[in-house]
Amino acid sequence: MGGMFSERRGRHVITGLLSLALLLSACSKGGGGGDTSAGSYGFPQVAQDEKAEITVWVDADRAGAVKAFQAAHPEVPVKVVTYDGSANGSNSFRTKIQLFDRAGSGWPDVVFSTQNNDAAWASQGSGGKQPFAAVLGGGLVDKATLDGFTPGSLNPCTVEGKVYCLRNDLAQVVLWYNKSLLAKLGLSVPTTWPEYQALGEKVAAQHPGYIVGTVGDAWTPETYFWSSKCQANGITGPKAVTVNTGSNECKRAASMLDTLIKNGTTPNVSVFTPEFVQKYADKVLVLPGPAWYAGAIFNNPQSLNVAKGQLGVAAPLAWPGEPAVTGNVGGGTWFISSHSKNLAAASKFATFVTTADDYQVNVAPGYPAFAAAGEKWIKKQESSGYYATDLQAVVKAGTEIWDGWGSGIFSQEAIWAKTMTPQIAAGKSLVDMLPAWQDAIKNQAQVDGYTVK
Repeated sequence: MGGMFSERRGRHVITGLLSLALLLSACSKGGGGGDTSAGSYGFPQVAQDEKAEITVWVDADRAGAVKAFQAAHPEVPVKVVTYDGSANGSNSFRTKIQLFDRAGSGWPDVVFSTQNNDAAWASQGSGGKQPFAAVLGGGLVDKATLDGFTPGSLNPCTVEGKVYCLRNDLAQVVLWYNKSLLAKLGLSVPTTWPEYQALGEKVAAQHPGYIVGTVGDAWTPETYFWSSKCQANGITGPKAVTVNTGSNECKRAASMLDTLIKNGTTPNVSVFTPEFVQKYADKVLVLPGPAWYAGAIFNNPQSLNVAKGQLGVAAPLAWPGEPAVTGNVGGGTWFISSHSKNLAAASKFATFVTTADDYQVNVAPGYPAFAAAGEKWIKKQESSGYYATDLQAVVKAGTEIWDGWGSGIFSQEAIWAKTMTPQIAAGKSLVDMLPAWQDAIKNQAQVDGYTVK
């Protein structure tokens, strides 16, 4: 990462013939060095240079997006910085931007984040400075482009009616399954959560060693508890949240997982570890998980590498008497910096990587958030002959994400990883740990300035 992430302290010494009054005016508008103007996009802008190099932060998995853009637009100079993408709620994106806010310089032009809660803070700024995230709906990104995203997909990017980021892909939870293995063992695909639990109990008794899920990743609450309508993350306003992990919706998910963890069919192992691949290649019968598991886990030579014609996908599981709903596991967001000296190039980049077929259809492993690209992605995946079923369950699940789980500043993944994952490893019951989870959410929310109900 080089010097990009080193903290810069102090203020720029600005020399020249500017009067003190003009200097103070520029600082108050821009929150960082350089002349600023109100701009036509709805936020203060520094002087623009359409030949300036743009700095783009991406995680390793988005390297293909940068390469696709550079091939399509060699006229745009791009400096690439790789970071962790705030994975698992590390909060690295926010922490580094706060450093640049204090220094008054150093901001990247475009940032990719794996999280969906960054708009909550990036739209507000820190320390009284100008917000990092540029408003996109004021003309910086074409209205036709914004309107082209799948309905609801930009909700995590929208704060008080303004759009501050673009979604990379949708991450609705579906039920992945190995059709060949289930048939070999004489087992059926579950359609409800009780059927899913019963499958796990049968597998533990008759086919030990096979698994039906995992709880080793920080997005376990989004996969199981969000899909159960557990009100652990009820964002009701810009700084208001309702937290109630003592509800039946939370307890039923926790009780189910306690049973499956105890019998070994839902191990406390991350899907991105060598241990997972070594132990469970050819042992995964079903796996609730996001749409992006398709390319990241199953059709990946470095992971499970499931053979062609075996992998099927079913609709989200339902609780009896209720319509099926699903959680959302990331999906990724792209931000344009309001401090950028080349907003035109930054907008071109962010628009390309979220909408262009060259990346979203031809390269991206996950289901694109941009509707037209999503349709083409589905057709391409199905035409490959890799899947044992069609992918319409993935499409339908995109409309079934439960809206009772919000996108606050705090990361549920980080809270879960710190509070619950160690207790699972220690053999503690999730049902018994629900009050501790609630307290941890409440405490973190209050630290971030939320009123907690």
